[in-house]
Amino acid sequence: MQISTRSGPRILAVLGPTNTGKTHLAMDRMLAHTTGMIGFPLRLLARENYDRAIARVGKGAVALITGEERILPPHARYYLCTVEAMPVNMPVDFMAIDEIQMCADPERGHVFTDRLLHARGRYETMFMGAATIRPVIRKLVANVEFETRARFSTLTYSGPKKIQRLPSQSAVVTFSAQEVYAVAELVRRQKGGAAVVLGALSPRTRNAQVEMFQNGDVEHLIATDAIGMGLNLDLQHVAFAALSKFDGQFHRSLSAAETAQIAGRAGRHMNDGSFGVTGNLTGIDPDIIEQIEAHEFEPLAKVYWRSAQPDFRSIEGLQKSLRRLPSDPTLIRVREPVDEIMLDYLSHIEDIARTTRSPDRVRLLWEVCQIPDFRNIHTDAHPRLLSAIYQFLCQPKSKLPIDWMGEQVLRMDRYDGDIDQLSSRLAGIRVWTYVSHKHNWLDDAIHWQERTRAIEDKLSDVLHERLTQRFVDRRTSVLLKSLKDKSELMSTITANGEVQVEGEFVGRLEGFRFIADETDAAFEGKAIASAARRALSGEIAQRVKTLETDEDTQFAVNGKLEILWLDSVVATLKKGDTVLSPEISVIDSEFFDGPTRERVRTRIQTWLNSHIETRLKMLTRLRDCQMTGAIRGLLFQLNEGLGCVPRSELESLIKDLTDEDRKALAKLGVRLGVETVHVLDALKPDPVELRGILWAVSRDLEALPELPPAGRTSVPNDRSNSKGFYLAAGYMPVGPLAARVDMLERFAALLRQKARENDGKVRPDPDLLSLLGCTVEQAEGVFAALGWRPEIVKVKKAVAEPVADPAAEPVAETVVAPSDSDAPVADEAEGTVADAAPAAEVAAEAETPRQDAVEPVESAAAASDGDANADAAAVSPTDEDEYEEVKFFVRVDRRKRHPAGQNNRGPRNQAAGAGEGRTDSRGEGRGAGNRGGQKGAPRHAKGGPKAGPKGGSGGGRNNGNTQQPAAKSNQINEDSSFAKLKEMLAAKG
Repeated sequence: MQISTRSGPRILAVLGPTNTGKTHLAMDRMLAHTTGMIGFPLRLLARENYDRAIARVGKGAVALITGEERILPPHARYYLCTVEAMPVNMPVDFMAIDEIQMCADPERGHVFTDRLLHARGRYETMFMGAATIRPVIRKLVANVEFETRARFSTLTYSGPKKIQRLPSQSAVVTFSAQEVYAVAELVRRQKGGAAVVLGALSPRTRNAQVEMFQNGDVEHLIATDAIGMGLNLDLQHVAFAALSKFDGQFHRSLSAAETAQIAGRAGRHMNDGSFGVTGNLTGIDPDIIEQIEAHEFEPLAKVYWRSAQPDFRSIEGLQKSLRRLPSDPTLIRVREPVDEIMLDYLSHIEDIARTTRSPDRVRLLWEVCQIPDFRNIHTDAHPRLLSAIYQFLCQPKSKLPIDWMGEQVLRMDRYDGDIDQLSSRLAGIRVWTYVSHKHNWLDDAIHWQERTRAIEDKLSDVLHERLTQRFVDRRTSVLLKSLKDKSELMSTITANGEVQVEGEFVGRLEGFRFIADETDAAFEGKAIASAARRALSGEIAQRVKTLETDEDTQFAVNGKLEILWLDSVVATLKKGDTVLSPEISVIDSEFFDGPTRERVRTRIQTWLNSHIETRLKMLTRLRDCQMTGAIRGLLFQLNEGLGCVPRSELESLIKDLTDEDRKALAKLGVRLGVETVHVLDALKPDPVELRGILWAVSRDLEALPELPPAGRTSVPNDRSNSKGFYLAAGYMPVGPLAARVDMLERFAALLRQKARENDGKVRPDPDLLSLLGCTVEQAEGVFAALGWRPEIVKVKKAVAEPVADPAAEPVAETVVAPSDSDAPVADEAEGTVADAAPAAEVAAEAETPRQDAVEPVESAAAASDGDANADAAAVSPTDEDEYEEVKFFVRVDRRKRHPAGQNNRGPRNQAAGAGEGRTDSRGEGRGAGNRGGQKGAPRHAKGGPKAGPKGGSGGGRNNGNTQQPAAKSNQINEDSSFAKLKEMLAAKG
């Protein structure tokens, strides 16, 4: 297929090897026209030629357009762009595309092919590139003229050279950041320093590193193939440390043309250059050498292509149009590029598929999918980011929220960390720099452009400083004298991770991180350690394989939210989609490339999911239940609360539960208490620690706060800890204490029982204190937190015998209850309903003897509580000295909160015909006696009166047959300290 051109305009293809002045010619031709545009393969090259054009015609006449930067003067006439960002529909007199042989690139080739077929100037169009593209241009473009340019200087092969023997003004080329840093470290030790150039660096950082080389501050440059695209350097020699690379899909050898593109950077203008190999390479294939020296390569027969007419009527139509096959055999459909992969990912998200129905929405989705992934981390982080951006843009305002955008940018506004961390943040801010240039996506795009550019520039400068500090050291000459006879250093790694170089200990390998020996301050030792790092690549690869096959028992998670493998930190936890599904972040390691890091991440994530499923089965089964209605919402909130939620927060859901729902909850181990709703098994020490860790991760904390000691029924309420933390640990903050939720339910039940036995008045006696293992003052604070108010009553002095304080008496020390024995059980009366239910039932449970509780001690106040009111009423001024004021606690009458005469009984109490006459928070009548009626044989408190026959009336207070409970006959043990205290008080009068 050929694209016909209009009569008159000139189409010129200027082809030849590197160092032929093709780009210089295009700049001259563009500036000779009134208007013009040139597309470059790299943002760096666009910026470099933008600066040149400004120097010649002024800043107001030149525009710069890249994905991450737009400088558009009002009256711009010349446009310097990246190929992808070219506004090809803008009419200009002159149009040029540099490095046109990139049409054959598997990833970006389809963009260059589109420009070859469709980008035209009104008067002149120019394509610059390697001669290998000539047959393709001739076949696809009609009326094209060819101009072949010869190289200004000679390029020859000089064979292998060791790094220490490389000539000055040399570049060492390898193909990963890990290898670049390793070689740069070695060159620093042997040659005094090196500049580094990688594609992952920002243009500003790369320019600073190149300038350091050009100025002579260092004599060597360590680079990837990023130098092969148009960087004009004063290089005399290019040495290949590797001849194969990973191209995003495959690990493959360089072609002859690719090797020549890189080697051709040696020799500037009329100066001859040379190329060769170094490191472990022994040479280059003779046929390739011959092709490079003669500049003759096999011509290209195919180029990559993608339809330039996308169908935006639907997502399916867009995908189909992008996958359309070309009609010309010279064109081959591009491998599935990143933007199509993102489109496929987002189209499977239900919310996005549902909202993307109109052509405008489809066009917007495709625009979002084209946001570059500068981070290139090979995880689902980028598609999730695109999903969030698209869904924000589909909202009514059709703009990205300012606070959300600010939060994303703020994460990158940090300048601490090592080179890898700075590089990662730099790549991240480049994404937001790209987004900031989408003017219709932001309310104040100019502000965000300035802010992201400022952060990118600052990160670039800091990264340049760190690279210089790491790879440039003038003191290397001292090391050269001591190590000049040692071209290769012997390195060994012991079983416990010690790294030895030439028999000397230089550091330790912990997991996948090398920790240099900090005690060795000599420069020579540091240089040896750098060589040790270079020697660890094989060990790291073996460790990755071991990690993938190791059993789950070799992994663990600690309170610092770190994941350990063989006791070494290999990853950290980070917030996931739900509290039970955190994600992991693999530690930064100079030895990891993208695929290796993903292998490690996948294995650790698999273990973490299994670990949570095993240890928190009682919670994951709640998550996996297929239920509907109120119970579904309750289970969801219970999961988010990690198995413990205050009942007040779930009241609206609880009141809508059916009897079947309650039975289902009981089977799942869920207890509907009066104060909390919790999962029984989750209170055990083993799941508590993991619950605390998951809570800390979900709150983006750096570490897990200190958990209450295992088995403690209560701990002091540390106000620096949040309520959510205590709930995640199975404790409920109540006044001065945080009480374990099962013991708190028993405490509240016993409190209500004692109130019924003493006309609504309660004092903190030993029975209550022993449940929470607290002092009288602490218990009073708990009373207040549970809604009990103090009331002062005058009673006879003989009655006002002091209540023992467990904090002061050895016999009443804090009770540490075994977690298993203290775990609550399901409601025995209903059998299947896990509810706190009537107070009498809970009281019965609370009165069950406990092996670990303090033995009940008789109190004069407890013995005569029933006569307190009568005694108080009998007080007269004449015998006032025989009475004293005593603090009791009474519960605020909940019935007073409703209009007079309103029947507040719940449906279950009305059916039973029994109860105390008050309602609980669910609206269910609560009786102090038995449920009676349709409930069958009622429960009764231990030692209390039993109910009548099945179906008869219960023992509630409001049924007219109230029975006084049997008086408690607690006798003080004559050998106890309480008995001795009583004798002392009696002796004093």
